[in-house]
Amino acid sequence: MLKGLRVSILLLAVMGNLGWSFSAKASFNGKLTVEIDGLKNKEGEVCASLFASSEGFPSDRDRVLQKQCTKITDNPFEITFNNLKAGSYAVAVFHDQNNDRTLNRNILGIPSEGFGFSSNPEIRTSAPKFSEAAFLVAGPDTNIHIQLKYF
Repeated sequence: MLKGLRVSILLLAVMGNLGWSFSAKASFNGKLTVEIDGLKNKEGEVCASLFASSEGFPSDRDRVLQKQCTKITDNPFEITFNNLKAGSYAVAVFHDQNNDRTLNRNILGIPSEGFGFSSNPEIRTSAPKFSEAAFLVAGPDTNIHIQLKYF
């Protein structure tokens, strides 16, 4: 009987801890600070899009979780995203030199403005996959660094 009571108490303790961790995760509000480096100049603004899944990454405006376009003040430059739940995210950034809020491309489809991605993956012939740019938000403050590339 004593052994059964110990097992019951242990089971209750485990279940209580599971319940606490689920409720703590649900109320989690993380902040992401993105440092953007390598700006060619201070013309225009920097636009950053935050994605929570591979759906639409990196350019589908309808699938963006949060987006910001901000006038450039410094180099390096910071953008902050707030109220993030714990999980995997990826960021796509571009230097919008002419303020049209579009990553402009030349006749061959090559970007004519600076761009970059979280985790700074190697850029080959196309944009990286979400998994190549993904990072984890698991604490109250997450900081990442993106190095812009210009062709």
